[in-house]
Amino acid sequence: MTFSRRETMAAMAAGTAAMAAARPARAVPAPHAPLALWYHQPATEWTQALPIGNGRLGAMVFGGISQERLQLNESTLWAGQPYDPVNPQALTMLPKVRELIFAGKIAEAEALANQTLMARPLTQMPYQTLGDLILDFPGLGDASAYRRDLDLDKAMATTRFEANDGVTHVRQVIASPADQIIAVRLTAGGENGLDVDITLRSPQREVQVVADGPAGLLLTGRNGASKGVEGNLRFAARLAAEVEGGTTTTQADDGRLNIRNAKAITLYIAMATSYRRFDDVGGDPIAATAATIARVRGRTFARIAADTAAAHQRLFRRVALDLGTTAAAQLPTDQRIAASQTSDDPALAALYFHFARYLMICASRPGGQPANLQGLWNDSLNPPWGSKYTININTQMNYWPAEPTALGECVAPLVDMVRELAITGERTARTMYGARGWVAHHNTDLWRATAPIDGAQFGLWPTGGAWLCTHLWDHYDYGRDHAYLMSIYPLMAGAARFFLDTLQRDPSTGFLVTNPSMSPENPHGHGGTLCAGPTMDMAILRDLFTQTIEAATILQADVALVGEMRAARDALAPYKIGRNGQLQEWQQDWDADAPEQDHRHVSHLYGLHPSRQIMPDDTPTLAAAARRTLEIRGDRATGWATAWRINLWARLKDGDHAHDILRFLLGPERTYPNMFDAHPPFQIDGNFGGAAGIVEMLMGSHGDVIDLLPALPKAWPTGSVTGLRARGRCRIDLHWRDGRLDRAVLRPELSGTRTIRLADKRRVLTLKTGMPVSLTPKDFA
Repeated sequence: MTFSRRETMAAMAAGTAAMAAARPARAVPAPHAPLALWYHQPATEWTQALPIGNGRLGAMVFGGISQERLQLNESTLWAGQPYDPVNPQALTMLPKVRELIFAGKIAEAEALANQTLMARPLTQMPYQTLGDLILDFPGLGDASAYRRDLDLDKAMATTRFEANDGVTHVRQVIASPADQIIAVRLTAGGENGLDVDITLRSPQREVQVVADGPAGLLLTGRNGASKGVEGNLRFAARLAAEVEGGTTTTQADDGRLNIRNAKAITLYIAMATSYRRFDDVGGDPIAATAATIARVRGRTFARIAADTAAAHQRLFRRVALDLGTTAAAQLPTDQRIAASQTSDDPALAALYFHFARYLMICASRPGGQPANLQGLWNDSLNPPWGSKYTININTQMNYWPAEPTALGECVAPLVDMVRELAITGERTARTMYGARGWVAHHNTDLWRATAPIDGAQFGLWPTGGAWLCTHLWDHYDYGRDHAYLMSIYPLMAGAARFFLDTLQRDPSTGFLVTNPSMSPENPHGHGGTLCAGPTMDMAILRDLFTQTIEAATILQADVALVGEMRAARDALAPYKIGRNGQLQEWQQDWDADAPEQDHRHVSHLYGLHPSRQIMPDDTPTLAAAARRTLEIRGDRATGWATAWRINLWARLKDGDHAHDILRFLLGPERTYPNMFDAHPPFQIDGNFGGAAGIVEMLMGSHGDVIDLLPALPKAWPTGSVTGLRARGRCRIDLHWRDGRLDRAVLRPELSGTRTIRLADKRRVLTLKTGMPVSLTPKDFA
């Protein structure tokens, strides 16, 4: 789904008007809150609401006055059920498709591939909303002194206002990772107390809402079918109210809870599905939610909120970023975003960075699902692109900032997903390709489907699983945990074996190439999108083979396999520079023929970022060609593609150019009022990619080399960052003044030799565990 710029701007104008109409009569200035998003009015649209989450349960909090809405998500509520989408004709017809591609008959190859190689069904299952918690407050008049905020440090959304002769109402919402609930606290001053009617609702099928005891509700239902795959997943949401004073009644006919004249109310919401694993839906969500509610009874909201904040802060407070501040930082968040293109607001970039880390902690915790296209938050049964795992860039981009911003634990769900993909992908490799190992194409879902989807021109790309394996390696390289490496090595080796079996010898060059494949998702202007050996594939496979060789060497394993991988790596088609000085996207010099010269994907620059095969200092000719490619592509693209460009320019050490693109990303065309990334529509990868780009400007880490301030822009002359993480378990603190390094502190958690670079100067250090090292510019003289 795509939207024109005119449609996007019209929608944003409508949203701004709606917010103005909803604004309470009197709003009070807020104190300076550098780690909070805050507003003078309730949300009227989903992209104005504020997200909370505990890695499994999520809610979008609207901050309404007479009616509050919490839109609810449970991370395993997807359409469908376990299924095998591999096309039974694929193995037989694969050689013919390869033959047509090598012969240059791309249109014929795509037509045949669409008939015989693509998945059945052609589209995977979507991630879906569970429904809404609706709180109606009868008798509330106009509000004043309104403020709603999201405290990124406490992980709490709060709405505060005055109504009915100055009575102060406070509503707090948290998502507890320990208790596995969403908790809501409602209080009001004055003598009359709180009146509220509570409803649970869902757009899913077979939904029932019944009373659950004297002060509770139970919603149950079943997921739906999608593309011919029947739904077979049961779910439940259970609400329990603890009411201080007043009266509570339940309306059995419409599943409503009515509370009158209460002094305070605490609501606990538990959610679960019958999902156990990608191939097991035998769980009992009714029993699971009952057990969850039973565990929290008797615990106060204050205790749960304190525990939630502490658990969040153990991760969130590891990193702090200060890029300077101006008067613009005193404005509400939506006003800052709207004014960002014309005002000087470096603290907005820091807030965006902190918000991305907040989202990572809320969306991806050990034991849960990885962050999908919308992280954890989705209000639809049929969201854009199914809110799936798009593994030709978007899922990977989600996790770019995790390791360097000290959130390595948040990578655990991604690692778990790769373990499961290796199981389903082994079946796809065998039945579709007749190969060993495992493969995953450009998308997957809750059920870990691995066959190519969406049509040959989009989905017949075999290196998604290989790219994910680089994240397995990165997690090792940052932590250097030998036991972990042993556990993920079979996954890496399995991915490598697949390509050892399926790489083809290009008859025109003699190099090994992937076939069929494509450069995602870019038509090359020669009959379609399919091709052999796109530059991105060759770069990903260089990393896969190199990293798997290094892992095998560390583990002293698979000597014969190491030899095969080395031979294959050396035979891969090399980088090429085209007639316009650009890095070629395809084996042929087709770049200038491509119909979309400003295409959002820059897949052939994978070698520059996230890989480091192309570096300005080490491979200056290829780096210059990559720069030329970026100049041709342009700076402005969809949200996530804009974020990728920030990282690429930072990797080229052009901080000012990277900052110009970041500034565009932070503006109202690419950032919604609640700071969600505007693809448009919302995709969370832009948030994560933007945060990663900020890191790239401040620190680089490759192997045992650490770059200090490699792309510091002039817009951030003085600032600091503490707690960044380099490979090899080393924390980095940086302080700079007047555009130059003032002090760097290295805090090694593992002994070893590191090369520290500052501009063109180098310093080799022998670090010892637990012994910080402080460096100033004089140490590089």
